[in-house]
Amino acid sequence: MFKTETRQRKENLRGKQKLMATSKLQALWNHPAGPKTIHFWAPTFKWGISIANIADFQKPPENISYLQQIAVTCTGMIWCRCSTIITPKNWNLFSVNVAMAATGIYQLTRKIKYDYVSEAEAAVEIEG
Repeated sequence: MFKTETRQRKENLRGKQKLMATSKLQALWNHPAGPKTIHFWAPTFKWGISIANIADFQKPPENISYLQQIAVTCTGMIWCRCSTIITPKNWNLFSVNVAMAATGIYQLTRKIKYDYVSEAEAAVEIEG
């Protein structure tokens, strides 16, 4: 008797878990910024820019473009703000733009350190 009740409880729990998972997937699917809309796919593909920027962390700093990284950084910052104002809230758009701004700032920092800090160190070595 006890084993039967325990088994039934486990089966009921599994059924509830499946329903919860199904309802969460349905909620995502039917969300105004879900996979059936451009509001999902545009930021998803925009992750490619951030991933490419991360891959460029291995690139020598002299090959980094100021204009490109300023554009990536500004785009990320501007759209972070816009993504919090629009309806429906699109957290995928917000997160990809945070990543864009962060990777752009990092790349700009690398480029500035290479261009200006290394020149200052070279000047000190020449004087000394």
